[in-house]
Amino acid sequence: MSALPPTIPHAAEAAARRWPDRLALVEGEDRRTFAELWQECRTAASALLERGVTTGDRIAIWAPNRREWVVAAVAAQTCGAAIVPLNTRLKGREAGDILRRTRARILFTVSGFLDIDYPALLAGEDLPYLGETVLLDRDWGAFLASGTGPDDTRIDAQLATLTPDHLSDVMFTSGTTGVPKGVLMTHGRILPQVGVWIGNTGLGEGERYLIANPFFHSFGMKVGWVACLLAGAVMVPMPQFDVAEAARLIAQERIAFLPGPPTIFQMLLAERERAPFDCSSLRGGTTGAATVPPVLIERIRNELGMSDIITAYGMTECVNITSCRPGDPVELIAGTCGAAIPGNEVIIADEAGSELPRGETGEILVRGIGVMQGYLDDPEATAEAIDAEGWLHTGDVGTMDQAGYLRITDRMKDMFISGGFNVYPAEVEKLLSAHPAVGMVAVIGVPDERMGEVGKAFVVRRPGGTVEAAELLAWARANMANYKVPRHLVFLSELPRNAAGKVTKIDLKGN
Repeated sequence: MSALPPTIPHAAEAAARRWPDRLALVEGEDRRTFAELWQECRTAASALLERGVTTGDRIAIWAPNRREWVVAAVAAQTCGAAIVPLNTRLKGREAGDILRRTRARILFTVSGFLDIDYPALLAGEDLPYLGETVLLDRDWGAFLASGTGPDDTRIDAQLATLTPDHLSDVMFTSGTTGVPKGVLMTHGRILPQVGVWIGNTGLGEGERYLIANPFFHSFGMKVGWVACLLAGAVMVPMPQFDVAEAARLIAQERIAFLPGPPTIFQMLLAERERAPFDCSSLRGGTTGAATVPPVLIERIRNELGMSDIITAYGMTECVNITSCRPGDPVELIAGTCGAAIPGNEVIIADEAGSELPRGETGEILVRGIGVMQGYLDDPEATAEAIDAEGWLHTGDVGTMDQAGYLRITDRMKDMFISGGFNVYPAEVEKLLSAHPAVGMVAVIGVPDERMGEVGKAFVVRRPGGTVEAAELLAWARANMANYKVPRHLVFLSELPRNAAGKVTKIDLKGN
């Protein structure tokens, strides 16, 4: 790749200058060139500048993948603000907490998605810093018209002040403390990692990229639409993954690149057997850190035509940690998540943080330009995650072979992955404890054939509490994102504890 632009807005500007008439985004009948996309970003930036948005401000986006999400993000960053992407599965209480903690000035959301009324979810929340809510599906035209347009001279003046050290986003990840943590990322931490990722995947100019990974995740945003801006690829956003719709888009829009967890590819293979579709345009993609059966990699290559499928590993705190490379054998792609990308150092360490010999099992540590700046307003958690030598402690357990290829074998602490989402029991426990009939609660992950793992909650009722399982689970569904809601619930008279009084979750495994 040529020299990287300093920030994401500069990447959008450079794409418009380099490929003005090339297609940048396809969304149904809506087709935008890079020049048109940048003009809309400038128009939105002018509207934000009219509202006084500037460096240090936080602008929240709570919406599914769509063109306006990208435009709102680039516009906010053009003004010097950091965006706060919100998971579309959050409930009002969870979203309200994030909006308060980030002091978000403006919220971009939608009137509804999957039968969820987002503004209504926030109706009872105290949001002292939020000055305005803009509905992308209703207010967007009026919002754009509220500025002075794409030729606003303040845009270029503001753009000239942006540096790689400006905050790009505050993306929230659940923490083992039970409180979601805001990961502070700068433009200079993101773009070099995305550049390496583009090199490893071969994402090319004009290739159509089906982005089903949500924009509120690093995957959908940073190695999603930001990667398209850098590579000149075409964004084809999907609000949610639907296999029949994905098959239609692959055939109709000639999709070349498609990343996702192994489940997505298994679903596409099954769909192709059920209702054959033209997938001759597919070339490459990436899949996640989960170990993938070699036979699946072979089927993805042979039946879907994705000759350049690779595996990679990243996290909110460091977008891209390891990656396989084009030409790696099937066994490496299926059995590992690659080796450290250029700019990163990755080691396997013991409890003291000392590197272990190759082949031994320990915690995965990463150090490099892409490691987060820290956690929002949480120096203690930052110091716990990033040690004095700059190593980010991922909390994942793995081994490394002699060639530096990483295998993830386990996860530290209690976290489990349900349907591709990280679930932290401490956070679920905290949310469940807010129910007036719940005295104590412990949550563990248990195997599930469809979701991989699901939550199982062990609840001790408060004295006099009469809540039953169905009622408590219904309450949970109303108060937390659905992937966090336990699928199993057991009432106990007490929780098992060790001599120090700590709940011993290992003793719950057989219940």
